[in-house]
Amino acid sequence: MARVVKVGLIQASNPINDESVPVAEIQEAMFQKHLPMIERAGEQGVQILGLQEIFNGPYFCPGQDKRWYRAAEPANGPTVERLRAYARKYQMAMVVPIYEEAMPGVYYNTAVVLDADGSTLGLYRKNHIPQTSGFWEKYFFKPGNLGYPTFQTRYARIGAYICYDRHFPEGARILGLHGAEIVFNPSATVAGLSQYLWKLEQPAHAVANGYFVAASNRVGTEAPWGIGHFYGSSYVVDPRGQFLAVGSETNDELVVADCNLDTIREVREVWQFYRDRRPDTYEDMVKQLP
Repeated sequence: MARVVKVGLIQASNPINDESVPVAEIQEAMFQKHLPMIERAGEQGVQILGLQEIFNGPYFCPGQDKRWYRAAEPANGPTVERLRAYARKYQMAMVVPIYEEAMPGVYYNTAVVLDADGSTLGLYRKNHIPQTSGFWEKYFFKPGNLGYPTFQTRYARIGAYICYDRHFPEGARILGLHGAEIVFNPSATVAGLSQYLWKLEQPAHAVANGYFVAASNRVGTEAPWGIGHFYGSSYVVDPRGQFLAVGSETNDELVVADCNLDTIREVREVWQFYRDRRPDTYEDMVKQLP
């Protein structure tokens, strides 16, 4: 019998674009906005659900306002604790991206992975941190220190990569070497320079590594920063680079696809990239060359 896993992605806009509103109130509004879509995912039989980057708030990195440090919470904090009940209710594993406080003054851009019983399987902390106009992430996030782990959920072994990570093929390959069958990439990316790469790079990772990629991106615009339109287009792509489901560029929505994990073996028996790779020739990749 085929191993088919139903994967879901949620893309959503921020309902409060007013910087005078307290951080906690904005977070709660975004959390509440997600709940009906999380419930819908469970009712539709989604087995693994991925949320967007820092799902319970705006993408605050276009500025450098320290008040957003107050949006951070422990990996086992109230947001994750509240979502455990939904994971248990629907027997649905979840990838939950949050702003993590490891200790006061030490913050990470983190994906918490919950299994179908609501237990925490582990964390992925975003490794590649951009620092450029509109994306001042080094002000808010320390680079990840947990490597590229994978997590055996009830339904599949999954990994996570977060937004800017997708531009780096090295971590994508390591996730494959660590056994990932589906890699989730929660993002917050706006129209402009990188939009054409959105449907280019991650299907290439899927093909090069013989796994599924589930990429989510928020929608709408966010004041007061006004860095552009978050173009959604969340999608699931298979190991052949074929799109199984694609979201709109503008709407809050749940994107769902059935992933036949047997495709992984079929593809890898044709394209023997893991057999033919030559790590003994790649030593320059782990050097800081000029």
